[in-house]
Amino acid sequence: MVTASVENGVASQNGQTFAQSAKVVFVLGGPGSGKGTQCASIVEQFAFTHLSAGDLLRAEISSGSENGLMIQNMIKEGKIVPSEVTVKLLQNAMERSGNDKFLIDGFPRNEENRAAFELVTGITPEFILFFDCPEEEMERRLLGRNQGRVDDNIETIKKTFQSFH
Repeated sequence: MVTASVENGVASQNGQTFAQSAKVVFVLGGPGSGKGTQCASIVEQFAFTHLSAGDLLRAEISSGSENGLMIQNMIKEGKIVPSEVTVKLLQNAMERSGNDKFLIDGFPRNEENRAAFELVTGITPEFILFFDCPEEEMERRLLGRNQGRVDDNIETIKKTFQSFH
């Protein structure tokens, strides 16, 4: 039997804090490498919660908040959003999910992101799943996905590839 409680503002499950019980896998690869597609299969098979850093950032943009405007400007320029902003969005989504197993898609983008995640959340990832995909294929996939995203244009894609590398 699983029991959950909140004491002094810290969530716990079977006597463990959320940070102690959470299992996190970072899912990395270039934009359009298939991270989201493969995460959907893993969620179905293994009951993980899939959190896309990009989706969380886009949701914040859609909220119309001041934070969302800053995020939107950075994404348009193909820049990396400050670690603290993305980590807080991820942490909030994890805590709201009701799960303790997470695939975090598209984050961290660099060593500073990783360190900020571990510092803020108190969670060390189990491992990193990396998708290696040729840039030409990623570009083809991004331009063909027709999701109407502001960053799905050749100029932003090229900037994003530069940031990724």
